[in-house]
Amino acid sequence: MAQSQPSCEPGEFGHNQRYGQFIAVHGISIYVERYGKGEPLLLLHGNGGSIANFSCQIPYFEQKYEVIAVDSRAQGKSTDKGDSLSFEMMADDFSELLDSLHLDSCYVLGWSDGGINGLMLAMRHPEKVKKLAITGANLWPDSTAIRPADYKWMASAYKELGQQQQTPEIKNTRKLIRLDLTEPHITKDQLQKIKCPTLVIGGDRDIILTEHTVCIARSIPDSYLWILPGSGHATLIDHKDEFNEVVGNFLGSGL
Repeated sequence: MAQSQPSCEPGEFGHNQRYGQFIAVHGISIYVERYGKGEPLLLLHGNGGSIANFSCQIPYFEQKYEVIAVDSRAQGKSTDKGDSLSFEMMADDFSELLDSLHLDSCYVLGWSDGGINGLMLAMRHPEKVKKLAITGANLWPDSTAIRPADYKWMASAYKELGQQQQTPEIKNTRKLIRLDLTEPHITKDQLQKIKCPTLVIGGDRDIILTEHTVCIARSIPDSYLWILPGSGHATLIDHKDEFNEVVGNFLGSGL
């Protein structure tokens, strides 16, 4: 029987006190919401996002999985007053989070920076990731991976924010933009170490260049590639029904 598709209304996702909790990880508070029952599925959002970015996925996947939706460090409700931020730090956060939840391993779905976090988690803590699905991720921070106009926009936004009064909010936003301007630095050889089945997704109009997404898939030994025609960066929103079905089939298959 086919699973019912979500309405994709944001609702209370990201603000649901009934299902949410704060968990102490590496000296900060990580906010998590948990839905459904079954094998654990960790959802990792993109830069500056939150749990609410998965409003189209949570109602679908909670029918079969225990969905663990997370606000990453310095984003959403999760705190981080430090100046430094890296994908390695966040991958280690998620590993410790799983330990705190007494979970040995899980499935992982990551969008954009969340896809990078998924790759990092699979490389740094391979025993924690059963299967990995990523969409809109990149390996390095330049215009050979990111559409040049978008990379220039990020650089311009970072500079302009630096000229404003440095409130805590502005400082945090600049920290997040700086992350994408200067990281990650993942090599194709490092991707060879990923052992779990991996579904690599991108839109043919994505801000991440299609040839870069193809490069990621070719560098992971047990990988599958899916490029969505007519889709930009928000594959999981703009094509939510097809996205959920394909990812669900991948996670539920014997691959």
